[in-house]
Amino acid sequence: MSFDTLGLSAGLLRAISEQGYTEPTPVQRRAIPVILDGKDILAGAQTGTGKTAGFTLPLLQRLSASPTKKGRRPVRALVLTPTRELAAQVEDSVKTYGRHLPLQSAVIFGGVKINPQIEKLRRGVDILVATPGRLLDHAGQRTVDLSQVEILVLDEADRMLDMGFIHDIRRVLALLPGNGARQNLLFSATFSSEIKQLADRLLNRPVLIEVARRNTTAELIQQVVHPVDKRRKRELLSHLIGSRNWRQVLVFTRTKHAANRLAQQLDKDGLSAAAIHGNKSQGARTRALAGFKSGKLRVLVATDIAARGLDIDQLPHVVNYELPNVPEDYVHRIGRTGRAGNEGEAMSLVCVDEHKLLRDIERLLKREIPKVVLEGYAPDPAIRAEPIQNGRNGAGRSGGHKHVRRKSSDSRSQPQHRHPRPGQGRKRAVQA
Repeated sequence: MSFDTLGLSAGLLRAISEQGYTEPTPVQRRAIPVILDGKDILAGAQTGTGKTAGFTLPLLQRLSASPTKKGRRPVRALVLTPTRELAAQVEDSVKTYGRHLPLQSAVIFGGVKINPQIEKLRRGVDILVATPGRLLDHAGQRTVDLSQVEILVLDEADRMLDMGFIHDIRRVLALLPGNGARQNLLFSATFSSEIKQLADRLLNRPVLIEVARRNTTAELIQQVVHPVDKRRKRELLSHLIGSRNWRQVLVFTRTKHAANRLAQQLDKDGLSAAAIHGNKSQGARTRALAGFKSGKLRVLVATDIAARGLDIDQLPHVVNYELPNVPEDYVHRIGRTGRAGNEGEAMSLVCVDEHKLLRDIERLLKREIPKVVLEGYAPDPAIRAEPIQNGRNGAGRSGGHKHVRRKSSDSRSQPQHRHPRPGQGRKRAVQA
């Protein structure tokens, strides 16, 4: 199926073609016609499958098909996202695909001055992308009017609930027209009982769209666990990046302090690195992300602020330096690679006190992740609480690895296991 079979306008098809895309992803094939038909949807898909374009394209078409009267533009479409980075990327998608349409958009989020945002809103925008907190700041100052919103999108809804935005979401809903007067689109990579409760309140006879089993990872992501002593994690990470000549790797830690410390340590190891987390200024976060995308930075160390929404074209490697406390966050973390039909590699460096977190993740995935002890980095059996058994099923495309048990104190007797670098995959589907 090609995009011109989905009923999109010539202006949108032209923008899609200019981006080099030819065929829609499964979630786009299913969501776009439903949204164009004006129905509410509850959509779930693996992260990295093009959900953003799945709602951006039909949203742009619906608004351009019924332009407003002359005068100040009212906000007709509102997209709520959990993080600043995701908000910025969604608005970039709106601008990219709407470049040939007579529509205006804006993005507002915290961490930056509010006055330029006020000025942009004063001039009028059709599509507003926002984080909940800064949107409510504008509402409190009466610099934004949401009474004419026709389409509401909640992107990464589960993350918004995880971050405690449910009360802010309810306050935003109170500022919008009633349910019958607007179309509601709820997108989430994972579903939970809380998401179902929100959907029941927000959506009107929604169409359920799922393109894969819930809470799963993309099959093109090669996953592996490296058991290692906690004290040697940083040494192993530097070894992997250097010996395998990784040019671009996204590394996740649990805390902001750990992210800062690891980035500094990697820099001392001669690996250009920067940290990104909630305590960084928006300017620092933007510079770090831009440097990483351009190749100036080799390593980006991040907390889970980067686990949702970051779209880094053909990112080859993701490393869990520390496993997340919430199993679903593992799905989102490794979903930064293996996007838009490309292959990717996701490694987790697991020490003894993370075994329970690993079991929780494997329970969520309903399969075991292959374990490989690398030569010279076997965990000390004296402090190892329990052996990690080799997974029978494997994950992604890496089911052939075997778990190596240490037979003596001489770790050099271990065979070396090497992973092929994932291919760079041809860009073939819209990935926003």
